[in-house]
Amino acid sequence: MTEQTDALRDRVRQRYAAAATAVRTGTTASCCGVDASGEAYPVEIGEGFGSQLYDPTEQEGLPAEAVAASLGCGNPLAVADLREGDRVLDLGSGGGIDVLLSARRVGPTGKVYGLDMTEEMLTLARANATRAGAPNVEFVKGTIEAIPLPDSSIDVIISNCVVNLSTNKPAVFAEAFRVLVPTGRLGVSDVVAENHLTPKQRAERGSYVGCIAGALTIAEYHDGLATAGFIDITITPTHQVADGMHSAIIRATKPAPPR
Repeated sequence: MTEQTDALRDRVRQRYAAAATAVRTGTTASCCGVDASGEAYPVEIGEGFGSQLYDPTEQEGLPAEAVAASLGCGNPLAVADLREGDRVLDLGSGGGIDVLLSARRVGPTGKVYGLDMTEEMLTLARANATRAGAPNVEFVKGTIEAIPLPDSSIDVIISNCVVNLSTNKPAVFAEAFRVLVPTGRLGVSDVVAENHLTPKQRAERGSYVGCIAGALTIAEYHDGLATAGFIDITITPTHQVADGMHSAIIRATKPAPPR
């Protein structure tokens, strides 16, 4: 990776580490972290993000810390079509809200993995799983560009506003394709840009760590998934998060092997 991409990844890591610390210590979600230069930056939840995107009935019985740590732009559980016994992977699982909700749906015969690169978030998520009494979950440390799971080991991949944060999205799509079983499903929420917006225009609308500058256009997202091998790709915007930028539901399928 280049120095620039390393710096972006570190800044993302610091933002979410600060968010996890804020939840654990009971401070506000707009607390500040400190980057490598010593400059403070806000950990903020803007309009169109956070736990308000979940139905209140879904939040019942969840640890308050899991709900408070929700920084996503949608509710991937509303589109993932989880089934009893499914093996599920949440890319960028944060405080674990989507992992815990998935665990309810797949039942005791299913398994849900949460993948995160931030030690502070993993610590928070594991504590939340213990509080929730969810034995069918496992949180693993790693990056979404190099998933530490075997080939064809996952039935469904979910994610909530994390792919846009990656500095190597083709690697994310390729890894997602690799770990899914044939006919496995991808159902994620993410931020996308309208096709006419240039990278510069996206950056003018928000920061990379704020889930705006790193977003792909709808066409770029579709092409990236198709290049990785996915089929039945749909990208459906749900609500605007900035001018010309939208939270979207992205669905795709890994094809069955040829007969």
